[in-house]
Amino acid sequence: MTILGQQFIGGEALKGANGEIFGVNASNGEKLEPGFGGATKADLERACALAEAAFRPYRETSLEDRALFLEAIADNIAALGDELIERCMAESGLPRPRLEGERGRTIGQLRMFAGVVRDGGFLEARVDPAMPERKPLPRVDLRLRNIAVGPVAVFGASNFPLAFSVAGGDTASALAAGCPVIAKAHSAHPGTSELVGRAVSKAVKDRGLPEGTFALLFDSGREIGQGLVADHRIKAVGFTGSRGGGTALMKIAASRKQPIPVYAEMSSINPVVLFPAALTARGEAIGKAFTASLILGAGQFCTNPGLVVAIEGEGLDAFLKGAAEALTETPAAVMLTPGIHKAYSEGVEKLGSHASVETLARGQEGGTLRGRSAIFTVSAEAFLSAPELQEEVFGSSSLVVRCRNEEEVAKVVDGLEGQLTVAIHIDEADHAAAAKLLPRLEETAGRILVNGFGTGVEVGHAMVHGGPFPATSDGRTTSVGSLAIYRFLRPVSYQDFPVALQPEAVKDGNPLKLWRRVDGKLGQN
Repeated sequence: MTILGQQFIGGEALKGANGEIFGVNASNGEKLEPGFGGATKADLERACALAEAAFRPYRETSLEDRALFLEAIADNIAALGDELIERCMAESGLPRPRLEGERGRTIGQLRMFAGVVRDGGFLEARVDPAMPERKPLPRVDLRLRNIAVGPVAVFGASNFPLAFSVAGGDTASALAAGCPVIAKAHSAHPGTSELVGRAVSKAVKDRGLPEGTFALLFDSGREIGQGLVADHRIKAVGFTGSRGGGTALMKIAASRKQPIPVYAEMSSINPVVLFPAALTARGEAIGKAFTASLILGAGQFCTNPGLVVAIEGEGLDAFLKGAAEALTETPAAVMLTPGIHKAYSEGVEKLGSHASVETLARGQEGGTLRGRSAIFTVSAEAFLSAPELQEEVFGSSSLVVRCRNEEEVAKVVDGLEGQLTVAIHIDEADHAAAAKLLPRLEETAGRILVNGFGTGVEVGHAMVHGGPFPATSDGRTTSVGSLAIYRFLRPVSYQDFPVALQPEAVKDGNPLKLWRRVDGKLGQN
């Protein structure tokens, strides 16, 4: 399949006429052909109009048809084969095994949501039958189901060009909910986006769905992305990226005549709390494992461990020794884009030159656009008095906070912003101290893990990839796992409806064979 520099609107592949975008070879900064035309305002208008027209028929597609559509997207992405991987490698600098795994995750989550749709539990169907004889007042007949909110705008992410982009988790969960999607491709991987966009568009056509069910737009600046969020036909936004980018979209969405939610996954430094008994038993080994997590993917994960908190002592010294020894052997790694490399280099320089911060170790130097890993240390007292030390440095850099006692550890945790993850390393002798700290950790992060690091995110039913602001714009939600579908749904209650007008999901006899709550009792009734 040849990459032609095309976007997709209404099932048509066409080249935009608003400026030109080129992919960049992440390893050397050279321009990649072809050029991609940015969408015009007319393109945006057409995509939004078609999405609005598609919404009502698409949200009422049968559960089976919608599941088959998601599976068709997965099959089409798999059929792209090596061309997708090779283009993605060039545009992102990520290695083949990582991208093959990410493609598997992308396909897997589409299939997972197909299963969620077939199950129908996301509809949350409820029936409270009428009780006309109830005293002192009769009870009306009430029936409830979730419906899709409307067309959704999805912004592709730079660090996950497959799993968080054109057909990633936001798109999969929105389509599963019954929402048409307009995806705004990330400018760092336009070729990858075109290939995946073609796979989604083909599935729309092959499954006979409304032509506005999916669109893919390129933006040569910020006009189209901002216009997409501002458009009155868009009812929700999925975004993964920087805090600045996410909050800018939130402001646009909040200033609309009808404000809409922006589900933005943004900034997180993912603290790792090391407890004394664990450090005494295996401090050096934990240090080496920490470094392996820190440098994974050049540190360009939203769950990268950017902060370590521990009590001073021989155990922490062993941890620092293991971490430093492993880091000094680490080669510099290609970063996703020249802009990300520049921001990382500036962030590391800012940390290293801070008056209260000491440099523990640096990785090996590298060539152009390669990030050199770093570990720094600081006292808890200095950390607590310098809020700027909490700022995320997106890449393989981490700061170790040295505490004098448990009370100081608690103060550091209390002072943290919202996080995606917190990891704790414990042995049995640490359980009492960990239990004491746990309520604070629950208030800080969406996922707490034991004796590991947050850089592995399982796509499943019990996963939370979210957390209090600024980790996400809404800490009640997740962007990974089956619960992600609820971001794009809202409940509707039907009171005293005649049977002929009742939605299938709430009719007596349960024609869809759903698990429902009838008169408060859950079952297939």
